[in-house]
Amino acid sequence: MSVHRHASVLDGVLEAVWLVHPQSLRIVWVNGAACALLGLKGDELVDKPVVELTATPEDMFFWEDVAAGFAHSIHSDTLVRCADGVAIPVERKVSRVSADGAEGPMYLVGLRDLRPQRQAEDELERRLAEMRATMESTGDGILVLDQHGKVRNYNRRFVELWSVPSFIVESRDDDKLFAHMAGGVQDGESYRTALEAIAHAPEAETNDIVLLRSGRMLERVSLPQVSRSRPSGRVFSYRDLTERLEAQKRIETLAYTDALTGLPNRLMLTQRVNTALKTIRRTGGTFATLFIDLDRFKNINDSMGQAFGNRVLIEAAQRIQQGLREVDILSRVGGDEFVAFLQESDAFGAEIVARRILKLLEAPFLMEDVKFSLGCSIGVAMYPDDGRNIEDLIQCADMAMACVKDRGRGNFRFYQPQMNVDLLSRMKMDHAMRQALAQGAFRLHYQPQISLCDGSLLGAEALVRWTDAEMGVVSPANFIPLAEESGFIINIGNWVMDEAVRQAVVWEQAGNPVVVSVNVSALQFQQPDFVERVASSLRGAGLTPALLELELTESILVRDADEALARLHALKALGVVLAIDDFGTGYSSLAYLKKFPISKLKIDRTFVMGLPADESDRAIVGATIAMARALKLSVVAEGVETEAQRDFLQGLQCASYQGFLCSPALPAEDFEKLVSGLHPCEA
Repeated sequence: MSVHRHASVLDGVLEAVWLVHPQSLRIVWVNGAACALLGLKGDELVDKPVVELTATPEDMFFWEDVAAGFAHSIHSDTLVRCADGVAIPVERKVSRVSADGAEGPMYLVGLRDLRPQRQAEDELERRLAEMRATMESTGDGILVLDQHGKVRNYNRRFVELWSVPSFIVESRDDDKLFAHMAGGVQDGESYRTALEAIAHAPEAETNDIVLLRSGRMLERVSLPQVSRSRPSGRVFSYRDLTERLEAQKRIETLAYTDALTGLPNRLMLTQRVNTALKTIRRTGGTFATLFIDLDRFKNINDSMGQAFGNRVLIEAAQRIQQGLREVDILSRVGGDEFVAFLQESDAFGAEIVARRILKLLEAPFLMEDVKFSLGCSIGVAMYPDDGRNIEDLIQCADMAMACVKDRGRGNFRFYQPQMNVDLLSRMKMDHAMRQALAQGAFRLHYQPQISLCDGSLLGAEALVRWTDAEMGVVSPANFIPLAEESGFIINIGNWVMDEAVRQAVVWEQAGNPVVVSVNVSALQFQQPDFVERVASSLRGAGLTPALLELELTESILVRDADEALARLHALKALGVVLAIDDFGTGYSSLAYLKKFPISKLKIDRTFVMGLPADESDRAIVGATIAMARALKLSVVAEGVETEAQRDFLQGLQCASYQGFLCSPALPAEDFEKLVSGLHPCEA
């Protein structure tokens, strides 16, 4: 090739071209592309030793061999130095050529800049690395196939989900991999059919479920890979749904069943009954709804603790279930409340079931060596007479059950329309009760507590009274249970305490101090700020703490004995007097009486009514007074109405009494007149 003759042609090519003299190894000619590549002018390159521009040992050895006549050509990648000393990658091709006017052949060096290619390769490698990292970091198993169905790649999660053996992974044998997958599914035929459908629709996106023999449930999603508008392969992703479905089942179990008893809850009961109603409405059948409320459970739960109460609920649920047929549904809808749905049952059948459940729950319970009775009250509502949906039927059955409770418990009753009137009456009373407190309609009356040693005044029990503009005098027996049921007893209890403390201050400042007793409800005592509430009331009014007595029932004290003990000691530290009200009706023990900082016992009126004739009452009252004396506790007998009762108590050395024999509860002014003539006890 004659270089000089073709210099104009070479000067127009895009690749850099040098012409090197074989003996001097100096550059004798360069084209424009060479100048641009190296950042040097032509006259700066001409006559420059070629070894100053080459940057690798390979080039050094080659040009030494050229000078010695041993080498004629080379083609490889190398580095050349630019004007700034930076080495750039190039593809270098050297060949021997003839040159016009030269003393022998010259060496033509062609250089192609590899930087764009290297940048493209680096970008490709970066993207591949990102793709690999993405595949390995995802929680899904990924399998990539080409357009012919051959495996191109898969990640570790895919190997884990399909339990691919290591020898298949190492061999990269597609046939063995596909055979392993086909053998690992539960339904091989459906699996093959789905794959064939995908193969016949290369552009389709699919989503289905694959069940493995291992028990895993995989969601399979396949998407086509497209290159230049043509399918070039397919990506399969496999997501393990096993744990999610198990968690979903657990959530559904929690949502639809009672965690303690395992029975359907109200939501599941509603769904099942609504399903059954579709058939019943077509056939014109009937069914019964029983609302079952356990009697005396609250006392047991308060006395023995929640853990014991939970065991009682579980056994009670099992007993109720024994009284039902397999087609019936039992649901726990509240703390100690159950609803039974009796399919295809008329009133006669409902009565049989109700009596059976009553008998089952009347049988004694025995737990942790504790034997006790429970019982229940049942309300019955019939479809379609009493309601056409489960909500109305439950409401009617609940009202019927409440009527049983009002009439002494331990029985059953069918719903009657009049009960709706009773419910409206309760709602009206609840509203009026709240209005009464807001408008100052409540009053306190005081019943004297009289010494049995000389008839002097020892204290007074504050009792709330309410006269309504429409209802007239409302008995505490009617509105106090309603207040406890709704939680409004806390508001009433706080008002009673503040008003009793205020009145006690009036008497103290007048020089006639009276110990005023206030009843504390269980809900009020359980409030975290109860002790501070008492202290605040005393501070605000300026009452001597010893003139306030708090009456608590046994069940309050033993519900959470440790917490109650701490709270009682805090109250005792304030200086108030603590008494157990209605003693003998709860579940306390001598251990509790000894432990708690109690100063007084109040014998419940149920044990006083039969005195002195009833032998059992005599024994109970006598034992209680003797025990209190041994524990150095004062005793007040409630409900004393006859002189015979007073004389009997006096003979047992009971400290004091209260009741109609002395006086009913009176307004403060009348109370002052009554006790103005009493003298202090000199015993």
